[in-house]
Amino acid sequence: MAHPSQLGFQDAASPVMEELIHFHDHTLMIVFLISALVLYIITAMVSTKLTNKYILDSQEIEIVWTILPAIILIMIALPSLRILYLMDEINDPHLTIKAMGHQWYWSYEYTDYEDLGFDSYMIQTQDLTPGQFRLLETDHRMVVPMESPVRVLVSAEDVLHSWAVPALGVKMDAVPGRLNQTAFIISRPGVYYGQCSEICGANHSFMPIVVEAVPLEHFEAWSSLMLEEA
Repeated sequence: MAHPSQLGFQDAASPVMEELIHFHDHTLMIVFLISALVLYIITAMVSTKLTNKYILDSQEIEIVWTILPAIILIMIALPSLRILYLMDEINDPHLTIKAMGHQWYWSYEYTDYEDLGFDSYMIQTQDLTPGQFRLLETDHRMVVPMESPVRVLVSAEDVLHSWAVPALGVKMDAVPGRLNQTAFIISRPGVYYGQCSEICGANHSFMPIVVEAVPLEHFEAWSSLMLEEA
């Protein structure tokens, strides 16, 4: 999760987030190179009194500064399109979960099971135990198996919400009357935190998302326990 004074992204916990971080670094390097070139040209123009008559009106230079930006845009667009298609691809998910946004909490329904669902409320500050994070912990975590394709169907019951977990590279709007879907594969076990990313009302900042990734055998034991309690 994020920590104080952090400047970069959270550590990637899914292949898609790893690709997004690589694309960010790739694009930022291009931006740095363009900025350095523009700064050099401005400095050179300001600091010299010399004038090159061949630069003032040159067909060749105009061709270069037209084609070069087009090439740079292609270098940015192709990896971006690749990641967009990767994020949209959902191949034979092992588990499907329906996340429903409410004012102001999330409810989860494991659609592959007959009766497995629960509401997820934020734990109040006075009820936190040592080691838990304020405004991020919930009374019920969304437990998923690691290294398995998981599809999340996202909707809302009242107003606009947004289901987002930065470490997984997932952010999907929850729209009343509309069923959106996203998918992820978690690479390693752990607990990953997110928050509603749509201003949904007075308690918008008090409906966190907690995803816990566990090995498959632990997930099966957890689901059996939840079904027994239900």
